[in-house]
Amino acid sequence: MSERAAFALALLLLASPAAAEPRVTLLDLPFRVTQLRDAGSEAALAVSTAGLPQLPRKPGPLAVAWGETGAAVVTLTGDRVTVIPLPLDAIEGLTAGETPKGAVPGSRRVLAGPLSAYLSGPGAGPDGRKGAASLTLRERQPVAMSADPKPVPVATSTVSPGPGAVFSADALRPVEIDGATNLLAVSERPEGASLALIGRRDGAWQVRGATPPEPGPATLAAARPGPKPAALLVRGDGRPESWALAGGTPVRQARGGAGFSAPGAALGEGEWVLTTGDHKALAYLSADTLDERARAALPAPVGAGLAVLGAGRGAAVVVALADGRLASVQDGDARP
Repeated sequence: MSERAAFALALLLLASPAAAEPRVTLLDLPFRVTQLRDAGSEAALAVSTAGLPQLPRKPGPLAVAWGETGAAVVTLTGDRVTVIPLPLDAIEGLTAGETPKGAVPGSRRVLAGPLSAYLSGPGAGPDGRKGAASLTLRERQPVAMSADPKPVPVATSTVSPGPGAVFSADALRPVEIDGATNLLAVSERPEGASLALIGRRDGAWQVRGATPPEPGPATLAAARPGPKPAALLVRGDGRPESWALAGGTPVRQARGGAGFSAPGAALGEGEWVLTTGDHKALAYLSADTLDERARAALPAPVGAGLAVLGAGRGAAVVVALADGRLASVQDGDARP
């Protein structure tokens, strides 16, 4: 390369705009947040369909936050995050059934169309951590149209994690695979922890597949729906793993370096967002390699969790901080 060409290339590189850092904004709330539910939760579904006068007629993706003295809906309109205050008693009424009778204390039911599922039968993992001895599924059955109202029949099934195993009480997530609803959970046994995929086989609900158990705990940090469903695990040493789920057999795609923890979320098919090991930042990781692209330092450690509004690089990540504040994180490279 000639000196003139090298000089021109250097000028071009200097003139290129640097990648923008994710933007962190504190949201104005008059109460301390202790609970946060994402757009796919039972709480968010109940709020969006309750006909509350405070909400727009056709609300966009929303999350629900509340504490001892207040509640609010957090929505994304275009690229702007908006907070809509709600009466606390309205939220308490709409979320009263999150932990049904028989569910493991502290766990929450998940909904997917006519299916509801929750961890049941308290048990203990190999190291004494609280777990669940089973998974209970309740599925509404089709009813023929009739002029007379009829009760909707519900089929109930129970799935065991297997001999000597328990389901971890940390997370339970629905995901669609090949047009059918499946559930993801972590199973723990003396040999180690596995990602368990629960679905129908020969007409019955059961554990369809699982990753090989590895020593130590694991946490299901996030699940990705869509044409290429996947799950993100974080091992006890802080190393993330992404697993492809198409076909019903988990296949490991990538394993990242140490220094991370749950919770996390999928930002479309190309990226994950994950909490750092000290809970003081969010990291944006490539879905293919789990390499870190960007990091957003938070004004306080992550507390009650996070929720994603939207998808891809235009999404907003809403974070409940340990000090009760609520922050939104938006990718600095989302728009020119």
